[in-house]
Amino acid sequence: MAYKTTIEQTVFRFDDLKTLLAKATPERSGDQLAGIAAEGPVERLAAQMALADLPLKAFLGEELISADDDEVSRLIAERHDPAAFSAVSSLTVGEFREWLLKPETTHDRLEAVTWGLTPEMVAAVSKIMRLQDMIAVSAKRRVVTRFRNTIGLAGRLSTRNQPNHPTDDSRGIIASAIDGLLMGSGDAVIGVNPATDSTEDYIRIVSLLDELREKLAIPTQTCCLGHVTTAIHAIERGAPVDLVFQSVAGSEKANRGFGVDLALLKEAHEAGRSLNRGMPGANVMYFETGQGAALSADAHFGVDQQTMEVRAYAVAREFDPLLVNTVVGFIGPEYLFNGKQIIRAGIEDHFCGKLLGLPMGVDVCYTNHADADQEDMDTLLTLLCAANVNFVITVPGADDIMLNYQSLSHHDAVYCRETLKRPPAPEFEQWLSEIGLTDRDGALIGEPAALSNYVRSSALIGA
Repeated sequence: MAYKTTIEQTVFRFDDLKTLLAKATPERSGDQLAGIAAEGPVERLAAQMALADLPLKAFLGEELISADDDEVSRLIAERHDPAAFSAVSSLTVGEFREWLLKPETTHDRLEAVTWGLTPEMVAAVSKIMRLQDMIAVSAKRRVVTRFRNTIGLAGRLSTRNQPNHPTDDSRGIIASAIDGLLMGSGDAVIGVNPATDSTEDYIRIVSLLDELREKLAIPTQTCCLGHVTTAIHAIERGAPVDLVFQSVAGSEKANRGFGVDLALLKEAHEAGRSLNRGMPGANVMYFETGQGAALSADAHFGVDQQTMEVRAYAVAREFDPLLVNTVVGFIGPEYLFNGKQIIRAGIEDHFCGKLLGLPMGVDVCYTNHADADQEDMDTLLTLLCAANVNFVITVPGADDIMLNYQSLSHHDAVYCRETLKRPPAPEFEQWLSEIGLTDRDGALIGEPAALSNYVRSSALIGA
């Protein structure tokens, strides 16, 4: 089905829905690389106008990727709830934007329509929204998850303490983790990206992190971000696995590139739940996504990278995760060229994930060859706090020495706590106070004795 609109006697025609969505997408280098972007701002505006007039029901009648060939498309169709959709089923994309922004559209109403929305509907409305629009709607939508603490409560910001090490050295990991804890970072998870993916190293890392957590009685969860197959093998060998991690994308072909499919993710979810390490009914999965993942694997089928990203959220929400984050600038400037594109993508991803009911976090980051800097990251972090993001990732000095990219520093978390008044998860906030790291207002006051004693007594650290 073709779509068209007219601007000053010039007719703009878009041959199908995937073309319309791609042309309506705010400028980004990945779509230009794929050859599907608008030729310029006028064609983009025309596409956005045509998209705004499109009924939401149209997304139920035209597939972007055939369900006959793609299990993600089949999942999206199977999980669509017509009863939940009924509240917005008569609206166009433009009217849906207005409905989202109404004061009477509260958290409860947003939550009620969650399973009536498809990723394509949500991606579409984001394309005609300003940053301010998406922040305003995201701030209304809470998604609360639990393992050993409570993440996603209104007005709070959790952090992932990311103690990566280029050789997975145990002392380096622990020293980096403690550095983050001293800055109050780690209530979402203390999570290591391993340099290798052997089962032995995976077990050593999760055991190391679990020892740290237990010795200091930290109300948090830990994770080694190895492949789900490695996690399953480690669980079978009795390793102390809290969260099972996996990167996912928006098409079956892209997920195969990650070495997974829905059946394997289901097996991993069941394995993680079988350990019962968290509170009853705890969320046990941790997913990571990023705009450009499907395009980089030549598995996007001509669909724009932002819509493909939102399709990945359909995969993630199938397994009721504790955490989901977009590594927004990690893939590189071929997909998000500069700070402006990275900022826009981070706000889009968070907004779309929240509308689909996901506990969204953002790795506020960029690669060293991108046209971006830490001031761009300051801007994105501040906007995300206004949008009530569930968590962000912090590393020592904002420089990940294993993955070789720039993220947030632990000091940035302090800025969020003290300047933007975004305390951590309540259980972790109480722990920080009890060990003497923060005062009654949540401000850092010094080095807690518990951490100092652990460093001095730990044979692992060698101090």
